[in-house]
Amino acid sequence: MEYVKINVKKTGENINRIRKEKDVSVEEIKNYMGMHSPTAIYKWFRGETLPSIDNLVALSAFLGVAVDEMIVREE
Repeated sequence: MEYVKINVKKTGENINRIRKEKDVSVEEIKNYMGMHSPTAIYKWFRGETLPSIDNLVALSAFLGVAVDEMIVREE
């Protein structure tokens, strides 16, 4: 069995694409997640960091998609 890695950059781009398709603003995500600043969200979109597991689960619920639909695995 091969170890699975997450492509951080493509995952961030994918989360941003899903957000746009759902017509959800960064401000709406920030408010839903109780964040004071959208900085972390923009870091996710740029592929600089991944959301924590808690944030991934919350984001998937808010966007109405499965966590697995947001994550892009390395090929």
